[in-house]
Amino acid sequence: MKQYLITGMDGTDESALERRMSVRPLHFEKAKALKASGNFVLGGAILDDAGKMKGSMMVVQFESDAALKAWMAEEPYILGQVWQQIEVKPFKVADV
Repeated sequence: MKQYLITGMDGTDESALERRMSVRPLHFEKAKALKASGNFVLGGAILDDAGKMKGSMMVVQFESDAALKAWMAEEPYILGQVWQQIEVKPFKVADV
C-alpha cells in the first residue's frame, strides 16, 4: 500500500475552532473506520504554543492515489472547511 502524510492547517478566522469542534465527532468516527480497514496509521492535532489546536496530521495508507482522493472527498475536516491548507506527501513509515 502507498502511504501518505496529510497535513491540514485550520483556518485562522474567529469561527475556525467552532468549525473544527462541530465536525470533530464525525472526523473521529471516519478515522475509526479507517483504522478498522487498515488505512489509518497515525494521526493527531497540531498545537500552537498555547496548546490550542490549529491543525492536524495523519499518516494514511491506500492501494492507490484514486483511493486516497476518494477518502479525501469524504473527510469531514475537508468538507466542513476546517482544514484551509492541505498538504499531501508520499510517506514511508520506518520499519524498525
